[in-house]
Amino acid sequence: MSATCPWCPSWLPVSRDCGSLATFGGEQEALDETWAFITFVFCLFPSGEAAPVQGTAFDLRKPVELGKHLQDFHLNGFDHNFCLKGCKEKHFCARVHHAASGRVLEVYTTQPGVQFYTGNFLDGTLKGKNGAVYPKHSGFCLETQNWPDAVNQPRFPPVLLRPGEEYDHTTWFKFSVA
Repeated sequence: MSATCPWCPSWLPVSRDCGSLATFGGEQEALDETWAFITFVFCLFPSGEAAPVQGTAFDLRKPVELGKHLQDFHLNGFDHNFCLKGCKEKHFCARVHHAASGRVLEVYTTQPGVQFYTGNFLDGTLKGKNGAVYPKHSGFCLETQNWPDAVNQPRFPPVLLRPGEEYDHTTWFKFSVA
């Protein structure tokens, strides 16, 4: 997405995300470049701290079978921003592999973070193609974005767009079969 702000009086906070719900389950293989996640206080509001993922349930840098991982760590699911290594150029974000079908999704982005959501609020009432039912955790989203609450956190990547500046971020979804 690219945008300018010619009508802004001084600045405008901008943090767009890009994501779609995917439903091909199986082995979740990455966030290889993830180094931290945003810790949350009440109701998933950011606390302003970036915590290391190493040794936690949030360490998805090596392949995990997602459903088993959620059970092993007694998690209700993910709905967290993972902080990527800062870079304004195209960089690797995540890889998901469905072993049964061989389908692979790789995500690349120019954004500094990715919100990883595991369909925690799906409850079977949403009907899909051919009447498919989507129960809890039957899909996931990888939404590239800036870090939540960055406008209020001076140590987070900047989100202020000043008059005449251009907001320019891109996300690439690469699909293949392994």
